[in-house]
Amino acid sequence: MKHYDFAARFRTIYDHAVALYAKGQRGADTFFDADQLAFLSANGLTAQHLYDYAEDHNNYNGEPGFEHALAIESVRRDYFLNAQNGVASKTVLDESSLPAKTDAVRGIEWLPRIIPKAKAKLRGELPASLMYCCGGDRRFLKAHDIFPAEFLSLVWRNLDNDDAIVDWIEKRTKSQR
Repeated sequence: MKHYDFAARFRTIYDHAVALYAKGQRGADTFFDADQLAFLSANGLTAQHLYDYAEDHNNYNGEPGFEHALAIESVRRDYFLNAQNGVASKTVLDESSLPAKTDAVRGIEWLPRIIPKAKAKLRGELPASLMYCCGGDRRFLKAHDIFPAEFLSLVWRNLDNDDAIVDWIEKRTKSQR
C-alpha cells in the first residue's frame, strides 16, 4: 500500500462513486471493483462509506462533499492503522442502542446520539444503515460550528470521557455567541 498517495486515490474512488450514483446505479456492493475494494479495506474503509458520500453528494447539493469525506476518512484511516493496527473490528453498532435524535445532554440535542456514532465510525463499527456526517449530524455540526473531522478527532482523544466531549462542545457553543 502506498500511503503518500492516499488522498489522490481516495479522490478517484470518491468521484467514481458520485458519478455512478448520478447515473442511477444503486447499491454499495455494485460500485467498486476488487482493486478499489482492496484499497478501501487496507485503509479501514468500506464500500458503504463511499456509497453514503455519493448518495448524499447527489441528493444534498454536494454535501458533505469531497473535502469533508477526505478529512473524516483520514481520521478513520489513522485510527484503523495506528490504534487498531490495521485489524478491522468484528463488532457492529446496534442502531437501536443509540439515543433518540431528540435526546439532549446539558440542553444540547443530538449530542448523545452523535458521540456513540462517532465512536463507531472511528472503530469501523457503523452498520450500513448509519452514516457519520449524515444530514442530522451535519445540522448539529453546523449549528455548533464544528468541522466533522475535528469532532471525530475530539472523540478519539476522549474515547472514555464523554464529559470531556460535552465540555468541549459547550465551550465551542459559548464562543459562538
